[in-house]
Amino acid sequence: MSGISDREKAFENKFALDQELKFKALARRNKLLGQWAAGLLGKADADSYAKEVVAADFEEAGDEDVFRKLRGDFDAAGISVSDQDIRVKMVDLLSEAVTQIEKQ
Repeated sequence: MSGISDREKAFENKFALDQELKFKALARRNKLLGQWAAGLLGKADADSYAKEVVAADFEEAGDEDVFRKLRGDFDAAGISVSDQDIRVKMVDLLSEAVTQIEKQ
């Protein structure tokens, strides 16, 4: 019986680790996304704006809260960035974030 218990524990540990890595990757992606957007918006303090983007991700599950934050800020500043460009950047930066985390 301990073999099954050990296997269950291993699966639980793997799941927990995967969830932690996913959280870290998304947080890193949002930071990178905030820094990218800060450059387009002409923000003097890119890190401060990046923290706002990271915080926006806690409003609801998924990426729509981050997307809405960026879309709203670009629209308010009169910056012309398409929805598709934002979404592509989100995907690209997630890949970069995963790579950065794996190198740690």
